[in-house]
Amino acid sequence: KNLMKLDNDDLIFLCQQAITAARQAGRVITNMSDQFVEVEAKKAGASLASQVVTQVDRLAQDAILEILLPTCQRFDLALLTEETPDDLQRLEKDYFWCIDPLDGTLSFIESTPGYSVSIALVSRDGVSYIGVVFDPIKQTLYHAVKGGGVFKNNTPWLPQARLNQSLTIIFDPGFKLHEHYSTILLKLKKLSLDSGYQGFKSIFYGGSVMNACLVLENAPACYFKLPKPEKGGGCLWDYAATVCIFHELGALASDIHGKAIELNRPESTFLNHKGVLFTTDIQIARKLIDIELLGTK
Repeated sequence: KNLMKLDNDDLIFLCQQAITAARQAGRVITNMSDQFVEVEAKKAGASLASQVVTQVDRLAQDAILEILLPTCQRFDLALLTEETPDDLQRLEKDYFWCIDPLDGTLSFIESTPGYSVSIALVSRDGVSYIGVVFDPIKQTLYHAVKGGGVFKNNTPWLPQARLNQSLTIIFDPGFKLHEHYSTILLKLKKLSLDSGYQGFKSIFYGGSVMNACLVLENAPACYFKLPKPEKGGGCLWDYAATVCIFHELGALASDIHGKAIELNRPESTFLNHKGVLFTTDIQIARKLIDIELLGTK
């Protein structure tokens, strides 16, 4: 069936609701950041980050749903959240909220930066129309509506690349444990020099959402995840909001082959089967795809 189009006023209203929800969840997270929080295990995937959940994740989700559930009724929206089973309504209704109440739970547990709230509105055909990200540590809010540009703390934002600088590559904290880590690092260093950059700088940070935002804050930069067959690490809710933000800035958010990220994949909410690539430099993206990091083609 054809997709019912939300008009611009509806999208702006829904974005404002998502911003309110993200800030409310951020307050919950901040209030609990200095308390002892019990860490529970969940069966979500192979990576440690996908296996942990806390009461904070659930309370942050409750805070978000308090704001967004009424919009589901009013606009007939489906709901996909990390801490609730996928009811597959996202495949039936025209749009769905895609929510990660606390991305980077591992960073939160370890009291290190890199965690955030991520909320997106995605259409049934996998297009991200709204992207809202809130960093509770820096109290930074990023948001975008498709066709409406990007805002940082409610001010129009167009990140500026530093001139004559090194290329920054952002990695997940666990990437140092990759069996081919040293080989990949050598390839990336050569790539950065061949591309005219003065050098290469690596940052090991937090969850996927803040890692993508860090790309924009440190341009020229990129962040990637290599494909892996097992589940865990890399789901719809990890990328839906930042894909919207990147697209609005004309930056690249794709799978590791340069193809569109499948933001409403029927088979599963996991997206790590094709990896991801976020970058401010399209030329770097092409070269990354071409050098075939560990047979990613």
